[in-house]
Amino acid sequence: MNKTILEVKGLKKYFPISKGAQKGMFVKAIDGIDFTTKEGETLGLVGESGSGKSTTAYNVIGMYGATAGKITFKGEDISQISSKRPLNFKKDIQMVFQDPGTTLNPQRSVRQILTLPLSIHGMLDKNDPEGQLIQLLEAVELSAEYLYKYPSSLGGGERQMLAVARALSTNPSMIVLDEPTSSLDVSVQAKIINMLLRLQQQHNLSYLFITHDLSLMRNLATKVAIMYLGKIAEIAPVETFFTAPRHPYTQMLLSAIPVISEEEEIFKQAKITPKGEIPSPVNVPKGCGFNTRCPFAKEECFIDDPLMQEIEPEHFVRCHLI
Repeated sequence: MNKTILEVKGLKKYFPISKGAQKGMFVKAIDGIDFTTKEGETLGLVGESGSGKSTTAYNVIGMYGATAGKITFKGEDISQISSKRPLNFKKDIQMVFQDPGTTLNPQRSVRQILTLPLSIHGMLDKNDPEGQLIQLLEAVELSAEYLYKYPSSLGGGERQMLAVARALSTNPSMIVLDEPTSSLDVSVQAKIINMLLRLQQQHNLSYLFITHDLSLMRNLATKVAIMYLGKIAEIAPVETFFTAPRHPYTQMLLSAIPVISEEEEIFKQAKITPKGEIPSPVNVPKGCGFNTRCPFAKEECFIDDPLMQEIEPEHFVRCHLI
């Protein structure tokens, strides 16, 4: 059985509002979430814009420090910001962002971009640095000629492949992927996804995959977690998630996925139409945060915030209707 590599327990991240009518209040971007990821596993963290999924990713890699709760990686507490983490943890968790155009220095060549993390962590092969860099490029299906190119001369897919190569350079155990294919066309998306699956098998990588695309998770994730207003509504192994979802919000999202075959239509959830709009994370409704949109909400849902409960092995749901 694979060991747990990442454990998030009671994680909260609040951002204070310093201006305007809401001064002194907080945006509750993450409001107490729990999940674990095992070695070689892909956890798909899914949610609409503003659900807190990217903030979760930024806490895991250390861009933000936690307001409360704990993040444990390989048994060590890494809840603090990256600058306070030991150097070995910085190289062991890498990240690939949604838009590589904003994270690749346009003034540096591909050679310089890949050399930098290797030099920082003392991992550059001084006997054959070029050979080491070419191996990284070939791992992401780019040829040696790319070494002397600059990001501006690369296509969107090629830039994302370079970003993956940079993440791989420090030989990490985990890569956090923040919507890495959302800005790419469908054919390039498929190429990137197949590459990520191959690299995961070759290097026993663990992925935390942030996305708003549930259909992408069916063939990529090991388990899926749904976030809503800073909390996890449901988390389950991928097969259970798609065939037996229990939270109304999960059912709503799955019912909206387009299908292209009769077989897919059989397993599609019955259409659920939500009410209203997503509330502000500054003024979260009392009780269950989904109560203003849930067509099945009962009196209890407007009074008490439900607790996460395990309804079967590894299947957790936070709902009064269960």
